[in-house]
Amino acid sequence: MAGGLGHLSDPMVPHRYEIRKVRQDTHDTFTFELVSHEPGGPGERGSAGYMARFRPGQFNMLYVFGVGEVPISISGNPGDGSVLVHTTRAVGTVTRAMKQLKRGDVIGLRGPYGRPWPVEEARGRDVVLVAGGIGLAPLRPSICHLLDHREDYGRIVLLYGTRSPADILYRHELESWRARLDLDVYVTVDRATKDWRGSVGLVTGMIPRAAFDPLRTTAMICGPEVMMRYTVAELVRRGVGEESIFLSMERNMKCAVGFCGHCQFGPTFICKDGPVYAYPEISHLLNRREV
Repeated sequence: MAGGLGHLSDPMVPHRYEIRKVRQDTHDTFTFELVSHEPGGPGERGSAGYMARFRPGQFNMLYVFGVGEVPISISGNPGDGSVLVHTTRAVGTVTRAMKQLKRGDVIGLRGPYGRPWPVEEARGRDVVLVAGGIGLAPLRPSICHLLDHREDYGRIVLLYGTRSPADILYRHELESWRARLDLDVYVTVDRATKDWRGSVGLVTGMIPRAAFDPLRTTAMICGPEVMMRYTVAELVRRGVGEESIFLSMERNMKCAVGFCGHCQFGPTFICKDGPVYAYPEISHLLNRREV
């Protein structure tokens, strides 16, 4: 369920984190590694070094001082307590200002918040992860967790689709994942370039040929809503139970604690009841354009 407010006496007050590293992933997407010296929060320096406590699928609120804040999923390895990692696309005022920050700058952070991916409940089952575009970032902690506890799961399949080869996230990590014998990785693009030798087409087109047992599969999906709707339909057609399909609805979040109502999704609040939902919880809302 929703992540606690932890050490924060006031859930709206951010803590100060230092940007330890900045990586430019694509022309409009970048990754921060954040550390904190404040006592009591994620990234606290203690006897065991930095401790970043979060669960795969949770998010933080990142605050650019003097500009504003935005919800960003945590994209680091939950088993690595040294940093908090966030991959962000520069699409609005705050994220464009964030893109101008550099190593050593300070940013505000509060969290973690949100209901996580069901990685514990998926033990003993096949796991299919389907990502569209930057949707790979919120799924990355789950992939790291699954690989760190590989003996606890059956087949693990990652299906990843982007608009073009230039939009592929974590390119080097994808290559290392592809080299493993215990993880199936499929990557496709909507529009190929002349030097692209991989698959071309929608990510849903890879579901029929992926190797997994639909009767014992847990699926985790993150991407544009239209992509997620078609992915659910294809997984159900393959035989995956609707109750075993989970989606991240991270959108329109503003305060992360349910005060503002900006993220209301039917009777739920995405920041408190999500962002991860089981498909049956929200299936009646996905096709309503006004929701």
